[in-house]
Amino acid sequence: MRAAVFDGHDLTIADVDLAGPQPGEVLVEIAAAGVCHSDLHVMRGEWSVPLPLVLGHEGSGVVSGVGEGVTGLALGDHVVLSWVPNCGSCRYCLLGRPAQCQVVAEVVAPNGVLYNGTSRLSLNGEPLHHYLGVSSFAERVVVPQSGAVKVRPDAPLDLIALVGCAIATGVGAVRNTAAQPAGATCAVIGCGGVGLAVVQGARLQAASLIVAVDTVAAKLELASRLGATHTLLVTPDMDVVAALRELVPVGLDFIYDAIGKITTTEQAIGALGLGGAAVIVGLPPTGQRASFEPLALAEADQRILGCNYGSAVPARDIPRLVDELMDGHLDIESLVSARRPLEDAAAALDDLATGHALRQLLIP
Repeated sequence: MRAAVFDGHDLTIADVDLAGPQPGEVLVEIAAAGVCHSDLHVMRGEWSVPLPLVLGHEGSGVVSGVGEGVTGLALGDHVVLSWVPNCGSCRYCLLGRPAQCQVVAEVVAPNGVLYNGTSRLSLNGEPLHHYLGVSSFAERVVVPQSGAVKVRPDAPLDLIALVGCAIATGVGAVRNTAAQPAGATCAVIGCGGVGLAVVQGARLQAASLIVAVDTVAAKLELASRLGATHTLLVTPDMDVVAALRELVPVGLDFIYDAIGKITTTEQAIGALGLGGAAVIVGLPPTGQRASFEPLALAEADQRILGCNYGSAVPARDIPRLVDELMDGHLDIESLVSARRPLEDAAAALDDLATGHALRQLLIP
C-alpha cells in the first residue's frame, strides 16, 4: 500500500507492506485522515518518537479484515479511529479513564508498536513504527479493536475522521475535562480545528458567554458562526489578559488554551475569575515550562486542568459526537479547509504550519 513515511528528515510517499491483523486487531481501509498539529510536532522534532514511522493519528474508514477473537466489529462496519486504543483492563481503564490507558502510554505510544510489542508495518523488509497506534496517512491500517470505534453507516465517512481527534478533544475538553456547567462564561484561545471544536462544545453546554481569541480574523468570523458570542483579534503588542478582563472584569469561569504555547497558557491562567479553571488543551513541545503565582491561584480557588484527548471515553463519546453531527448540532464541514490526495501530506503539514489552515483531509 501507499503510506507517508517520516524518517526524521523527510516525509515521503512509499510503497509499504502491511501485515494482516493478529488476534484482537482489525484491518481498516482508510476513507480520510486528518492533518493535525500533533503530526507537525513530530515533523519539527519537538516530540521524541521512534523512527522511521508512518504518520497520522486521525482517521476513518471501513473494516475490511478481522483478527481472531474480535467482538463487536464486522466486515463493512464504518469506524472512526481512536489514537488511544485502550486495553480495557489496566488500572486507568477500570477507573473509567481510558484516555490514560497504561498499555497505550507505556507500550503503544512510546515504542511505535501495537499491544504485543511488534509492528505490522515494514518497508523493504525493515520494520516501520506506528504513530500513536494508528498511522492513518496510508491506504490501510491495522489497529487494536478498541482503536476502531463503530459508528452509524449514514454519516459521511470523510468528515467523521475529525471526530477521532479534533472533535473528541475539543468538545471533550468542555464536557469531560472541565465539566463546564450551563450558564458559565468561557474563552477559547486559538481557533484552529481543536479550538473551534471547543467553541462548539461550549455552545452545546449552554455557556452564557464564549470569547474566541485568535490572530486571524477569518478564524474569528467562523468562530462566531459556530457559537462564539464575542471575539478578540490579537495584535502583536496586545495584552491579552487585560483585553479579556476589560471584556469580563470579574474574570472568566473557564479559559481553554487550544494552542499550547507558554504565552497562551499563562494568559489562560491570568484572565480567570474566582473559582475559575484554565484548561490546557493544546500540546506544547516537550520540556517547556509555564509560570504562575501559586498564592494567587490558591486564594482565588482556581484550577489548572490538563486535557488529554478531551478526557474521552472513545467507545461512548465518538458515536455520540457522530450522532450530534447527523442531528445538526455539530458543524464539522466548516472546519475542513481542504481535501487533498495522500501525496500532498507534506504540503498539507506545511500549510498547517502557517497558522491559516484549519483541518485538512487526506483522501487516499
